[in-house]
Amino acid sequence: MGNFFNKEPPPPVVLVPPLFDFPPLAARTRMLDSSYNLLFGKLALKSLFDDYFEEARHFTTRIMLKPIDDPHVDLIATMSGPLDHKPEEKVIGSALFRWQSDVDHPHTFMDLFVASSDPILQIRSSAYYPRFGFGAFGTFPLLLSKRKLHYSCRVIREDYGVMGLRYGSGNLSFGATVVPFAVKDELPKTAWVVTKIGRLSVGLQYEPQHGSSSDIAKYKNLMNWSAAIGYGLGSGSPLCPSFNFCLELEKSSQFIASFYQHVVVQRRVKNPLEESEVVGITNYIDFGFELKTRVDDVKMPNDNPDSTFQVAASWQANKNLLVKGKMGPCSSSLTLAFKSWWKPSFTFNISAIRDRIIGKTQYGFGIRVENLREASYQRADPNFVMLTPSKEHLAAGIHCDIGKRPMLQSDVDAGNFDGLPRELRPLEKIL
Repeated sequence: MGNFFNKEPPPPVVLVPPLFDFPPLAARTRMLDSSYNLLFGKLALKSLFDDYFEEARHFTTRIMLKPIDDPHVDLIATMSGPLDHKPEEKVIGSALFRWQSDVDHPHTFMDLFVASSDPILQIRSSAYYPRFGFGAFGTFPLLLSKRKLHYSCRVIREDYGVMGLRYGSGNLSFGATVVPFAVKDELPKTAWVVTKIGRLSVGLQYEPQHGSSSDIAKYKNLMNWSAAIGYGLGSGSPLCPSFNFCLELEKSSQFIASFYQHVVVQRRVKNPLEESEVVGITNYIDFGFELKTRVDDVKMPNDNPDSTFQVAASWQANKNLLVKGKMGPCSSSLTLAFKSWWKPSFTFNISAIRDRIIGKTQYGFGIRVENLREASYQRADPNFVMLTPSKEHLAAGIHCDIGKRPMLQSDVDAGNFDGLPRELRPLEKIL
C-alpha cells in the first residue's frame, strides 16, 4: 500500500514530431541522377523552394499508397491543372507504380510511369550493390504521343532512353550516362566526379552541348563543364542541425551561390490537452538562399534578367502545422500546410502568391493522401531533445536521473541512430 501512495510521478518528456516529408520523395530516385546534381545542398534547397508552393490559380492532388501485405510496392497518382477553365491549359494526370527490392534501402528498384502528356509510358530502373559500391541505372520512354514509330523520326535525344553506370562511397562518387540507341550521339551524355574531404565537397560535371563535331574540341570547351565547391556539416537527421554553403560555376556562363541551414529548437508547450509531464516540443526551422548571376557576355531577353535570387524559410510548429514563405525579385509566396497523421495521412496546403509587377495576389491549393512514410511521434527524455541548452534545460522539473531513462542524445551526437524511427534517421552516406 505504501508503494501505491508513494508512487513517483512520471518523468518530464518533450515531444519530438516527425518532419512533414522525410525522407524526401526525391531521395528515392537519386540513383537515377548525377551525384553532382543532388549534393551541395541542392536536394534540400529544391524541397525548401518547391514543396507545398502551388502555382497561382492552380491545384494539385497527389495520392501515395502502399499495400499492407506487400511493402515492396507502392503507387503515386497525381493530378494538377488550372482552377478556372482555360483552353490553352489542360488537367494533367500521371501515375507511378514502383517496386523496391529493400524496404529500407531505395537504391534498387523499378518503376513504371504513365501520364496524359509525354512520355505517355516510361520505365525506369536502378540496381546498386553496396558491397562493391557500383550501380547501373536507366530511363526508357516506351510510348510517346507524337506517333513516331521509328527511332529515326525522334528529334529529342532523351527519347532514345538513357543508361548510366556509377560508383558511390562515403567520400567519392563518379559515373557517366549515354544514349545507347541514338544514331549519332557524343559519348558520354554526361559525366561527373564528386569527392568529399571532411566537411569540404568538390565536384565536376561534363555535359557536351557546345563545340564542333570533334569530341576533343568539346572536352576543351569550358561551356560544357560545371564545377562546384561546398562546405557542409551535420548528419542529415532531422534531429540534428545541419549547414551547407556552396559556390558553383555552371557551364562557364552562370555563377550560383547557395546557402541552406536546418535548425532544431525547443519551445515550451502551452497546450491544455497535453499531459502534465509534457514540458516542451521540438520545432524545425529551415532557411535557404540562392543567388544566380550570369558571367558571360550573352545578352538576355528583358524577361530573363542577368541576375536573380530567392530566399525561403519554413517553420514546423508541431506534427500538424507547417508554415513556409519565399521571396524573389518579382513575386513572394506564403503557404500553410495542415497534416493529419492518420493511416493514411491527409495533407491540405494553400498558397498565396503576390505578383509585385502587376500588384495582384492569387491563390493555389493542394491535397495529398499518403501512407508511404510512417508517423512516429516520440515522447523522449528532455536530455535527448534539448539540443540548445537554456535555463529551462537546467530547471529542477526538467532533469531526470541517469540510468532510469536512456540518454539518447549522446547516441545521436555520436552518430548512432539505430534506436530512432526510420523517418528520423539520416539518409545513407553515399555520394
